[in-house]
Amino acid sequence: MSLPPPPNLAEVCAKAERLPCAPNLLPKLVAVLQKEESSAEDIEAIIKLDSALAAATLRFANSAFFGGSPVDSISDAVMRLGLKEIYRLAALALVNRWEPTHGATLGWEPGDFCRYSLCTALGAEVLAERTEQIEPQMAYTAGLVHGIGKLALAHICTPYYPQVRATCAEKHCTWEEAERAVLGYHHAEVGARLLRAWRYPEPLALAAEFQINPAEGPADALALLAHLHAAKYLAISLGPGATEDGFLTTIHGDFLRESGFTPELLEEAMPLLLERAHARLGDKLTHGAVNV
Repeated sequence: MSLPPPPNLAEVCAKAERLPCAPNLLPKLVAVLQKEESSAEDIEAIIKLDSALAAATLRFANSAFFGGSPVDSISDAVMRLGLKEIYRLAALALVNRWEPTHGATLGWEPGDFCRYSLCTALGAEVLAERTEQIEPQMAYTAGLVHGIGKLALAHICTPYYPQVRATCAEKHCTWEEAERAVLGYHHAEVGARLLRAWRYPEPLALAAEFQINPAEGPADALALLAHLHAAKYLAISLGPGATEDGFLTTIHGDFLRESGFTPELLEEAMPLLLERAHARLGDKLTHGAVNV
């Protein structure tokens, strides 16, 4: 039985925006954290808008990683974790929750998308700390949300992915080229449109939009795009969560070298990335659903 024509780009994004698990709370948290005058109470108010995020915050604050006496309020958890950990936890929790349960159609095992996104985020963070060209939090967020379009398509366009995979095999093309051939658009276009609809900062939308051909991005986005592209290379090389769609993409080596990402710099970043990824995920780094 043949499938009906796939939904167009506008229809995919409209459906994705209405998904109750969509990570559209993160920009509100970003805005609060970026204000110097923000208090723990302001952050608590945002976290409390999402009961699952509130529970994850308390659970993490009471984990063995932090130790200390138990805390039973969001405000105490915020004080214990600190702004950086609160942000990293919330960002990962919100993106992780949107991971589809039916990812097998795309060749994903439970937790794969979260693992790969986290490794990309941490890789971008490590590189930003070393280059000092962009803020590590911006780099981390770009790594975490650049694949939002893949999640949207996994939810909305699941039946069409066997055809995408077959197109890759038949035409020996990249994953995004096969998506465009089958759907009429690819995941980067979807991701950029969703991030703008949810009012994410424009640099993050640009990072998603030009992730496939980073050298084509606007001049003021090239530094972030270079960090993201290098981090994607590190994450795929490291392996956790990397699937066929990640391997069937193009690494722009000339762009990375021109941006200062030498093989030596990338080699130095790899053990730091592995250390941070293991600290965050433990035995879930290589397999199993990720519970943030």
